[in-house]
Formats: sequence, C-alpha cells, structure tokens
Amino acid sequence: MVESKEAVKNEVVEKEVVEEEFVDNSILLFNKYSNNVNIRDPALKSYINLKPIIVPRNFGRQETKRFWKSEDMHVVERLICKMMVSGHKGKKHNFSSGRNSGKFNSNFKNCMSAFEIIESKTKKNPLQVLVIAIENSAPMEEVTNIEYGGIRHPKAVDTAPQRRVDLSLRWITQGAYMKCTKSKTSAGQALASEIMNSAKNDNMSFAITKKTEAERQAAASR
Repeated sequence: MVESKEAVKNEVVEKEVVEEEFVDNSILLFNKYSNNVNIRDPALKSYINLKPIIVPRNFGRQETKRFWKSEDMHVVERLICKMMVSGHKGKKHNFSSGRNSGKFNSNFKNCMSAFEIIESKTKKNPLQVLVIAIENSAPMEEVTNIEYGGIRHPKAVDTAPQRRVDLSLRWITQGAYMKCTKSKTSAGQALASEIMNSAKNDNMSFAITKKTEAERQAAASR
C-alpha cells in the first residue's frame, strides 16, 4: 500500500510539472509581449495569473466563483480594472471622476501606452517589469484593530497572498493617478513611471512608500 501511494504521488507531481512547463509561447499579450514570465516570490506564484492570452478581458465570466480573479483573471486585466476604480484612500474614494471613470477601453489604451513606454526605456518585457513591481510593493504584514472589553489596540498580522497582490495593484494605480491628475502628464506615462519605480524599489514610487509605511506600523504594533 505504501509503494502504491508513493507511485500515485509521483504521478501527480509529474503531471503538475508537465502542466507548468507547457506554455504556448505563440500567444503574445497585445500580440507583442510574451506571457512566459518568471515569478520570484513563491507565495505569489499561485495568485499572479499569467495564462497565455492576447486581449486580457473575460467580461467577469467566473465572477460568482470564489477566488476566481486569481485563478481565471490575467494580472494585466486586474491592473486595468484597478485603473477603472482604484479603491479607497483612507475612508473615501479619493479618485471618482476624470480618468478614473470606469471605461475599460480608455484604461486598456492607457495600459498599452504604459507598456510601450516601459519597453522603450528598459528594453525588457513590460509584463516581467510589472510582476517585479507587484512583488516589490506587496506588503508582508499590516495592522488590524482588536477589541477587548470596549478597548481597541492595534495588532500586527500577516497579509494573505491574494490581498498582497490587491494592495500592490491598488497602490500602483493610485500613485499613477496622483501623478497625472491636474498635470500635463498622461495616464499612460504616469502608470509607466510608477511601475518602473516600483520595479526598481525606488522610494519615488507611491506603492513602495505605502508598503514601507504599512510594514513599519506592523513592526511597531507587535
């Protein structure tokens, strides 16, 4: 029985390896960029979707499925959706109009423009640069409030991998909107600048400063 169980385990592992190695390199994102990208952070490997696709849009087909955005939604589509509604900053939506309008086609063009700028400046695959930016700006821990007998006190907690990706994308898009709102900088240029600064772990990036602040608060709340 022991030998049979080990044989079954080996077959499962071999199948998983074969599935991971098979990547259709003929399918390029935007018909330009390879989806074959290296993810260094093992915790985020299952939550950054890089399936071969040309146009990253699935129209929310799996929206009723739990955790579907990590399993069936390309990471670039998640970035575009965050650009449509970049999320709360503090207790309210800081950006609710202008470029942050919820129009997919407009933000799709801004994302393509940002990728072209990244490729021309770094001479690298912009999808790889985006993945590195997400890894660098994803917080490892943050602070939550625990209440005992009507008294609240902060407590440091580990951040779930899916939330790490969500926070990273939110901060990247919010940093881009801060640079292009009420300025002559286009949304594509601002997004490209934010992604490149995050990939370089530069403190000029809004996402990197937010990550550093969150981890510093968590360290003080231990």
